[in-house]
Amino acid sequence: MSNSPTHKMTQQHDLLKKIPFFSDLSPSELTDLEHLMKKKTYVKREVILDEEDTPNFMYIIFSGKVRVVLLSEEGKEHIISIHKRGDYFGEMALFDGKTSPATIIAIEESEIALLAKDDFESFIVQNKRVLQLFITMLCLRLRESWMMLKIMSFHTAEQRVRAVLKNIGHLYGVRDKRGVLVALKLTHQEIASYAAISRETASRILSRFLKEGEIEILENKQILLKSSSLKSYPL
Repeated sequence: MSNSPTHKMTQQHDLLKKIPFFSDLSPSELTDLEHLMKKKTYVKREVILDEEDTPNFMYIIFSGKVRVVLLSEEGKEHIISIHKRGDYFGEMALFDGKTSPATIIAIEESEIALLAKDDFESFIVQNKRVLQLFITMLCLRLRESWMMLKIMSFHTAEQRVRAVLKNIGHLYGVRDKRGVLVALKLTHQEIASYAAISRETASRILSRFLKEGEIEILENKQILLKSSSLKSYPL
């Protein structure tokens, strides 16, 4: 049966193997790894990891979505990234022993697996291939940071929104003959937070893009980036 313990374990193993530095682990090693994890469910808008929290765990998303944000002194959010099922975070803080530079908040009810620092380090240090893959992941994280800096370098709100749309299309998009379908539901507020502009400004720009045929909002609220307009987007 599809909901049997064996089927569920297979799904969880498949999810863990998509994490680059766990991809070479054998089925028995994946089972041992999962036994070390503590799973916790977070409700919508619950803070999972605060900026000042001591880095004791790596977090793996088994279901749901979370947003990574920087908070201003006034409490305003600037979204750095959004993570979905199969994504992970907190591993860099475990590796260098420093606190996380951002706050993680659940977008919807999410099941998160927590892997303790000592257990995490044992997999990294004792397996040379895992260590090499971890370094590759660090390079990817660095590129993501560069991309956010590039988005912030654009002077106009319109350029920033276009850059955000193209970036999330690259990260979460599915290409077909119509363009790129962003397989991630985002509110106007979340897009505004990504672009570091007001929600009103983001809504006004998105409404114009919609009217001019640059984007299309489908029935499931997902955004379609039209092929005819993508080449004019920055990044």
